[in-house]
Amino acid sequence: MGRIAYVNGRFERHAEAFVHIEDRGYQLADAVYEVWALFDGKLADLEGHFARLERSLSELQIAMPMSRKALTLVLRETVRQNRIRDGLLYLQVSRGVAPRDHAFPTNPVPPAVVITAKAIDRTEAEAKAAKGVSVITVPENRWGRCDIKTVGLLPNAMAKQAARLQGAAEAWFVDDLGFVTEGASSNAWIVKADGTVKTRDTNANILRGVTRHTLLDILQAEGIAIDQSPFTPEEALTAREAFITGAGALVLPVIAVDGKPIGSGTVGPMTSLLRRLYIEQAQASAL
Repeated sequence: MGRIAYVNGRFERHAEAFVHIEDRGYQLADAVYEVWALFDGKLADLEGHFARLERSLSELQIAMPMSRKALTLVLRETVRQNRIRDGLLYLQVSRGVAPRDHAFPTNPVPPAVVITAKAIDRTEAEAKAAKGVSVITVPENRWGRCDIKTVGLLPNAMAKQAARLQGAAEAWFVDDLGFVTEGASSNAWIVKADGTVKTRDTNANILRGVTRHTLLDILQAEGIAIDQSPFTPEEALTAREAFITGAGALVLPVIAVDGKPIGSGTVGPMTSLLRRLYIEQAQASAL
């Protein structure tokens, strides 16, 4: 069966689905999005993603397109129609369709909703995690509200492309003070020499990662020390381990930065443990 997309109240064949040319998400990046990991056809961290979606919409003064209950039904129906067990579910909500103008429409228009889903080969993903990935660093050049999960991702896309050209999986943005903010599509972490797990706090204009939040809860439950403060690329290179988190990455080991190995240059025990614990938690709590 071909892929199915939900677009503004209708389920369409993915290849035939479309949005209006004056959708403000398309023309002005006036839209937000969320991505859920799917385990056995269920949505991981459902409530966390809804909370962040509602916050992003509120910050941009876009109305929720429907109630949580109704939207949950549509999300699950999209998964069902695509017959996906393990994968990713993408939701985008734009301000809607209106004659092009930078200011918001004078007469409010209905928000536009797009939902798509794709399968992931978990065996392949685990093989990638067992090997680890490398990252590069790039200057922080994004707008000042990275805490809002908007579709304005051109700097992120350019950073990802730079990483790909250098054979890396991710790019870490580095601010004017020399500290890592986050990845192009992930949060950044290191494991210090004493075993403390360190990641930048969300007051520093970084995305409030849902996977990040869940992992912090896991760390606390396991009694593992946490340090929410910035770190430099040089500090990462002297760390025992490093990893990234996100709905797609889950907890993914990083073994090199800018071509230089982290620790032994292999996947470390702490990251392996945290990946396993996160997946177990996500599977158990998926709805």
